[in-house]
Amino acid sequence: MNISRGNTILRTVLFTSMALIAFAANSVLCRLALGSGAIDAASFTSIRLFSGALTLLSILVLRREKSLLPTRGSWISSLMLFLYAITFSYAYITLDTGTGALILFGAVQITMILISVFSGNRLHLSEWVGMALAFGGFVYLVLPGVSTPSPLGFSLMMVSGIAWGVYTLRGRGSESPLVDTAHNFLRTIPLVAVLALVALYKAQYSTEGLLYAALSGSLASGVGYSIWYAALRGLSATQAAVIQLLVPVIAAVGGILFVSEVITSRLAISALMILGGILFVVIGRYIFIDRPANQVKIQQ
Repeated sequence: MNISRGNTILRTVLFTSMALIAFAANSVLCRLALGSGAIDAASFTSIRLFSGALTLLSILVLRREKSLLPTRGSWISSLMLFLYAITFSYAYITLDTGTGALILFGAVQITMILISVFSGNRLHLSEWVGMALAFGGFVYLVLPGVSTPSPLGFSLMMVSGIAWGVYTLRGRGSESPLVDTAHNFLRTIPLVAVLALVALYKAQYSTEGLLYAALSGSLASGVGYSIWYAALRGLSATQAAVIQLLVPVIAAVGGILFVSEVITSRLAISALMILGGILFVVIGRYIFIDRPANQVKIQQ
């Protein structure tokens, strides 16, 4: 392995780890705000996206970017971002944490893998085994918290997962993750304005709810999604789909560190299953697909 490839792998691991931590923090902030009734779903989504756009725009200004107009990113990605955020917020009004997580990440994984397969990417047996093991560990982790979902909550979270899967796949080709993410957030502002006006008569919020929404938007979403776009440059679609199953585990570890929750055998077993599945996907792809391809190039 040459130094350049080693640096690329290290950068991908670092960015992926940071993004997954941001995703876990986002889930915690969303549940704290919406679960306690500190803010309504529409206001939370509006503030989340607006604060994300404001934070990223400020970063671009500080970096003295030549163009602050939305010439990068895309309207499709922005629509997927908005659709993910709004359906996620409303779904968690009727779903508990375990049920919501199972539906969301199940939809994300299925969406990304199906699109990848239909695009002509064939998965190796090791990748199928790894996905099954990781998803099994994920289901084992959230199973105690799973209850029969309401039809509306199930449908909304499915749409949220599909939208996030599409948004993720569209970011794999980003050459400038921060700029593209900033412009994707900026393009959601017209949709945010319409949402805020439509839901104005039902708006309810507290200082605590506003703080959770702002933190979710500026750090966990705005900065976190930029880092995720940067990480995607070194991940296949299958790897990106499976790795996101670590988010509930990271959130659970956060509960242990910051909320004095205890380590359970269920958490330990599920973490080993998910990590083992990810290892199968990553190592299997390198051994059976990437390395043979590189050897053929060298021989040529």
